[in-house]
Amino acid sequence: MEKVTLNVSGMSCGHCVNAVEGNVGKLDGVESVNVHLDSGKVDIAFDLDKVSLGKIKETIDDQGYDVE
Repeated sequence: MEKVTLNVSGMSCGHCVNAVEGNVGKLDGVESVNVHLDSGKVDIAFDLDKVSLGKIKETIDDQGYDVE
């Protein structure tokens, strides 16, 4: 299981948290997603054999947020 913390800008409210956690959490291979709104960080645990980090970043980007 891989764990990564991404810096995500543009999140400002509960809807943002739900959008990121909900959509990334639906990806096959993602075990957990925790958004830290105050710091703009997202902790993700995932199975690299099932989902790539690129796909996770793309999913966050598709919600309208910038992943650094």
